[in-house]
Formats: sequence, C-alpha cells, structure tokens
Amino acid sequence: MKTATRPTLADVIECARKAGETAMEYFRCSHEIGMHNKLNDSDIVTIADKQSETVIKSYIQTRYPDHAILSEESGETDGSAGYRWVIDPIDGTTNFFAGIPFWAISIGVEHNGQTEIGVVYLPATGEHFHAIRGQGAFLNDIPIHTSPESHLSRCVISTGFPVDKDTNPDNNLDNLAVIMPLVRDIRRLGSAASDICYVAAGFLNGYWELNLHEWDVNAATLILEEAGGKCTRFREDRNISLVCGPQAIHDQLLSRLNPRPTTASGCRR
Repeated sequence: MKTATRPTLADVIECARKAGETAMEYFRCSHEIGMHNKLNDSDIVTIADKQSETVIKSYIQTRYPDHAILSEESGETDGSAGYRWVIDPIDGTTNFFAGIPFWAISIGVEHNGQTEIGVVYLPATGEHFHAIRGQGAFLNDIPIHTSPESHLSRCVISTGFPVDKDTNPDNNLDNLAVIMPLVRDIRRLGSAASDICYVAAGFLNGYWELNLHEWDVNAATLILEEAGGKCTRFREDRNISLVCGPQAIHDQLLSRLNPRPTTASGCRR
C-alpha cells in the first residue's frame, strides 16, 4: 500500500472507532477485563487498554508507517515524516473498569510539533468529538462552542486528582478547597479528555487538573481551542497541569489556582 504522508480526519476517526469497538467488547464484562496495577491501586491498566492500543498502532503502522507514535502504554516510536500520533487507548481506565461510561479513545496528530487533528471518542455514550486546526470543533458532526457564562458562581467546574495522591500532599485538595465555595458545583468525570471536550461543548464551564500527560490532553485541547476556549499550563513542575475554559472562566480559575507545590502541612511553598 502506498504511504499517505498527510493523515486525513476520516482515517483518524476510523482508527478511533475501531479501537472503540474493541474496547466495548470488554466494557462491563469484569470477568474478562484482566486488570493489574501500575504505580498503585489508583493507577491501573486492563487488557482492553492493551487491545485498543494494538488496534490503533496497527492501523497507523499499516497506513502511515513513517509516522511516529506516542502512546500511554508502550511509549514512543520514531518516525521520519514529521508527523506524530499521540494516543491514549483508553483515557479513564478506572471508569472503564468500574463500568462507568466516561472513558475515551483519544488520538491527536501532530505535524512538526503542533497538533493539527484531534479526535476524542466516547464509545459508551456514542459521543464523537473532533477538530482540525483552523476549522472549528464538532460533536457528532455538529459545531460546538464553549459556554458563554462569565459568572463563576453559576458554573459547574470539573477537576481530578493525581494517582500519587496517597503519598504526595501536592494532590490538588488545596485548589479544591479554594474553588468549591465559589462555583455552583464541582464534578469529577475521571477522564481528562472527556472533561476537556465537555468544556468545549459547553456542558461544563471549566476544568483544571494536576499531573496529566501529553496523551491525556493532546487531542482534547485542540478541540477546546477550536471551540473558542483557552488552556493554560499553570504549573511546570507537576507534569502537565492545566486550567481550561472559555476566556472569562479560565482567567478567574487561573487567578485562584495554586501555582506552587503544597507541602505535607498543607501550606504553599
């Protein structure tokens, strides 16, 4: 097969859907999932993660063999075409294992270091988000935009907590205590890609989290930006720590989030 250097949106969507079909074969079939821990009891991987990754990597390597791949489960492979696919075969594995439908197949395609295509597919809910840089963002092929809400007190905001929260006091509880009284409510969806896409669609008004990774956010942040939202990395010392939202809410959250580590005593350094 002739190598197609430039990936198409149709191919990225098809790749995500094939991976989703594979993952759905295991969803809510706990006797078949085959889970084991990575870092600790909060950081898990299942056979479905591995099978989904196999489907995605096989698809890419068949159609775009000269492209690099960065994947959560198997790391990075080299490429020679200036393209890199950044994939999370199941973002929200804890939800997946528990039978909760907020988990996603996330695929971002970079060209020379800039994400040009983003696809986030939630197979259990049938929601498919996508964006091409400069062409807007879509949910199930319908254009989406961030919420117009500008009053923080009327907002539903999402967050999450790092997997090392049991041993590291820098675990986002300080930020939660600050933000909770200021907003309508807080949600914890358990999938960064889903959180960010829900902000893009206006279902959530904002989101922040510490200690994420490129595969968690690569596709979704493009979708958010194309939907009119803004993302800022507010910490440089805790992997990827993001705050996201429409401009007004993003700015209000950013001004209140702790930009420094929290010590064991709960004090800011």
